Amino acid sequence: MIGGLLPGRPGWSPPVAGGSAGLLPRLRMKPETCNVFLELCDKFLRVERWNFLTNHARVLLCLARDPGARLREIAAGLGITERSAHAIIADLTAAGYVIKHKHGRRNRYQIQAHLPLPDPASPEPAIGDVLALLMGGREAQGTDTAVTATQK
Repeated sequence: MIGGLLPGRPGWSPPVAGGSAGLLPRLRMKPETCNVFLELCDKFLRVERWNFLTNHARVLLCLARDPGARLREIAAGLGITERSAHAIIADLTAAGYVIKHKHGRRNRYQIQAHLPLPDPASPEPAIGDVLALLMGGREAQGTDTAVTATQK
């Protein structure tokens, strides 16, 4: 029995040589079945994990919760590489949204909550307003002003 197919049953044909495994079974399918099968395989292969927030927003949220977080902790918590976390923090720092303070061998990050979102379509809300909304009104530790849901 190769791959669950038995001789004499539908879909079975003699094995052919090929690949490192030696003999591989040949599957015969109706064109309609084959197309459905290929579509399902394509969907499973293309399943990507996506998030509502960008990685930049997620890193900013981590820094608001814990301004002394290490890159390793941020990366592990978000499922990204340390290199990506470093690049994102560098982007946020270069844009002025985060100020990096050196404390011995560690960094602490201060979010500039008063700055507007970088989206030109919505110049109204500030970063602090968005962080307050995402944190459910809890006070962020790493912001230049306390971020609460009531602050405007």
